Amino acid sequence: MANRVLTIEDDPLTAKEIVTELRKAGFEVDWVDNGTDGLARAISGHFDLIMLDRMLPGVDGLTILTTLRTVGIETPVLMLSALGDVDERIRGLRAGGDDYLTKPFDPDELVARLEVLLRRRKDVPVQAVTSIQVGPLNLDLITRKVTRDGVEITLLPTEYRILEFLMRHAGQTITRTMLFEAVWGYHFDPGTNLIDVHMGRLRKKVDTQGAQQLIQTVRGSGYVLIDQ
Repeated sequence: MANRVLTIEDDPLTAKEIVTELRKAGFEVDWVDNGTDGLARAISGHFDLIMLDRMLPGVDGLTILTTLRTVGIETPVLMLSALGDVDERIRGLRAGGDDYLTKPFDPDELVARLEVLLRRRKDVPVQAVTSIQVGPLNLDLITRKVTRDGVEITLLPTEYRILEFLMRHAGQTITRTMLFEAVWGYHFDPGTNLIDVHMGRLRKKVDTQGAQQLIQTVRGSGYVLIDQ
C-alpha cells in the first residue's frame, strides 16, 4: 500500500511540482491550498507524512503544527519555507516539526527526506500516549484530569490548554507568541495582558504556597515548565 502524504501548500506551481514528484516516487498525495482546510484535513485524515508550508492563508504553518502536536497527532511533518534563516528553522523544529526544507528545493532531496522520515517512524514502536508526566505533574489526555503529587487540580479550559502546551514542551522556553499561536490561534501578540492573567491563575493552582515553583518566568523571553 502506498504511503499517504498530505501537502499543505498555497502556491499552485510548487504544489504541482510536489504532487508530480511524489506520485512518481510511489506516494499517494492529497493537496490542500490553505491553512484552514489543511488543519482540518490533517486532524481528520490518516496520513503517513505531512508536508507543511510555513506561510499559508487562513492559518499559518506554525499554528497548524503546534495544534497538531497539542491534540496528540504525531504524524511526521516536513516544513517547507522560503524563510531560510536559522531562527525560523529552530521555531519550526521546536514546535514539533521533524525536518525543514528551504525553497527552492531539489525534487530528489525532497523525496529522500520523506523516505528518511518514514524509516524513522517505522523504527519507533507505536505507543498510544494517554497521559503526560512532568515531575510531580500528571495530565490525563483522555479524562483531562490534572494532578500534582496525586492531588487533583481543577483547571478552566484555557488553563488546561496552557498547561498541556507547557508540559509537552517541558524544559523549553515558551514565548508569548508561541502561547498565543498554540492556545488562542493568534499569529501575533495582541498587546493585552491576556496571558498574564491566565498564567497568574494557573500558577496559583499548580504552584501552591510552599511547593516547588514549576512554572517559571524567563525574563524577556517567556515561560518555562521545569522538568524535574
